[in-house]
Amino acid sequence: MAKTLIIGGGGFIGAQVARALAVRGDSVDILDDFSRAVRDPFLHEIENMKGVGLIDADILDPATSTLLGSDYTFIYQFAAIVGVRHVLERPYEVLHKNVLIQAKAIELAKQQKKLDRFIFASTSEVYSGSLKHTSMPIPTPEYVPIALTDLESPRTSYMLSKIYGEAMCLQSDLPFTVVRPHNVYGPRMGLVHVLPELIKKVSILPRMGQLEVASIDHCRAFCFIDDAVEIFRRLACHPKAAGGTFNLGNQEKEVTIGEVARIVLKVSGRMDLEIVPLPETQGSPFRRCPDMTKTINLIGCLPLVSLEEGIQRTYKWYADNILSNKEVSAI
Repeated sequence: MAKTLIIGGGGFIGAQVARALAVRGDSVDILDDFSRAVRDPFLHEIENMKGVGLIDADILDPATSTLLGSDYTFIYQFAAIVGVRHVLERPYEVLHKNVLIQAKAIELAKQQKKLDRFIFASTSEVYSGSLKHTSMPIPTPEYVPIALTDLESPRTSYMLSKIYGEAMCLQSDLPFTVVRPHNVYGPRMGLVHVLPELIKKVSILPRMGQLEVASIDHCRAFCFIDDAVEIFRRLACHPKAAGGTFNLGNQEKEVTIGEVARIVLKVSGRMDLEIVPLPETQGSPFRRCPDMTKTINLIGCLPLVSLEEGIQRTYKWYADNILSNKEVSAI
């Protein structure tokens, strides 16, 4: 039986990966300091599953290593400061702390006796400089040269921390897999991303009100959390994914943020609202869509959840759990 450690496992993707592995019968330890994640009913449900342990600790605390074993088969590294708002407000902390977390995670991985794979969750943001400075194709394959955005831009800090994290994997002598998620969404993703922000706005607007939407013409390819978790799991287990870098996402349907807003209005029953464009969000790329050829050819996994179904399921979860004030959301 595989034993897995999920660093940052209390967060959006990490908790869902933990649940999926526990359902399969794996032994899973979730490590999180809950500086952003919350111990909500969803996480409590996972914690009570057979073979699951939850460790409330900061990976940067030297004492944390004494709480962990050396017999993990897989280590998933999801821990990082994320979210555009956080990045813009505290760029130095994002750059500095994300690199420290990655260094500690790799150190921990090197202490394992029989590690099969260290899985690092990078980001689609690594392509931002390439989009700006090169004739980068969209959908974007993994092999495009990585260029940098303006180092003075606060938003660059997050991208740099993830590029550095990828480089650390490459030089670590670990059996690693780098995964670059593209616009993963779903229940429990916090409130600082475009979809939950739209859902929250729709819930409080009066009848015949105006829904203000930034970057309305910008295009994204969204991937529902269930599909993302399956891709993560298959890449972690596939022997030919070791030492590789892979996109994670859904290239089948690229949509504008305006279209996403219209679907939110439809599933929420708020077609009385008028969508009003706002200026573009500073630093937001006009298009982002992964070329999934490399990933699909290796693991044979296609996204199954349509955008409308995924938004409907996401809206229902927020309506039932957050907008009703029953639970506290991640920040």
